[in-house]
Amino acid sequence: MTASTLSRVHLASRIAAGMLGGYAFTWGFIALLIGLLFAAKMEFHDAEALGYILGFIVFLGVFLWAFSARSLARVWLVLAGGGALMSGAAWLVQRALV
Repeated sequence: MTASTLSRVHLASRIAAGMLGGYAFTWGFIALLIGLLFAAKMEFHDAEALGYILGFIVFLGVFLWAFSARSLARVWLVLAGGGALMSGAAWLVQRALV
């Protein structure tokens, strides 16, 4: 592969990490936050609104971080792994509430 091709693959992977990994991370964050806030006796719709507002800021932050981080592997690990862990934790919290 030429340097130009590797550069394009690297850029495409960064974009995918920012979009897909950022989405997974943010989805896990929002689900966990809503579950924790509801468990703390906040009204569900208030917790949902706060979760979505903060989720927008989190997505913007992780999307920008995906392009500024040195290691692409670390970006994928943090975003996909963190999203999976937070989604699992949110599932446990929500299961305890029901």
